[in-house]
Amino acid sequence: MAGDATGISAGRVGRPHGLDGSCHVTHPTARLLALGMAASVAGERREIVRRAGTEANPIVRLEGIEDRDAVERLRGEEILIDRGEMPELEDGEFWAHELEGCTVLAAAREGATGERVLGVVRRLIELPSCEALEVEARGGGELLLVPMVKDAVRGVDVQRRQIEVDAAFLDLVPPASGDAD
Repeated sequence: MAGDATGISAGRVGRPHGLDGSCHVTHPTARLLALGMAASVAGERREIVRRAGTEANPIVRLEGIEDRDAVERLRGEEILIDRGEMPELEDGEFWAHELEGCTVLAAAREGATGERVLGVVRRLIELPSCEALEVEARGGGELLLVPMVKDAVRGVDVQRRQIEVDAAFLDLVPPASGDAD
């Protein structure tokens, strides 16, 4: 889940780490777990007062959480960051929640007109080499993974909720009439 109308999920409170109220964060969006960032956990605003661990396995301590028992009471709770506090991204970078629900379009074959709808982005997933869009195919069928690389993604229009992909690069171009299979 990407969060509610005002908050974006930065992860969930995981198991305690040490004795001071620090915890591991499960399903993290590490860029949102910066020291000093204001978060909402179980309906209460708390500042991140400690940040350790790695990007893949962050450890945080939230203001007012002072021991292992307090962490255990919050275990599994979502850590929400207010949209207004999210850091600015570089050109060509997007937050996962901006891409979820976008329509994915394949440009027509060279010489043809129009676009065809491939499906809708379910989520952004992290692969070992890059991030990828998980696309629910139009009319059902297998999920399509579209790597978030320049060769695969021609353009993203968050305002129009559309992502244009290169069907030839993704090997999604049906053969032209008369082509051998």
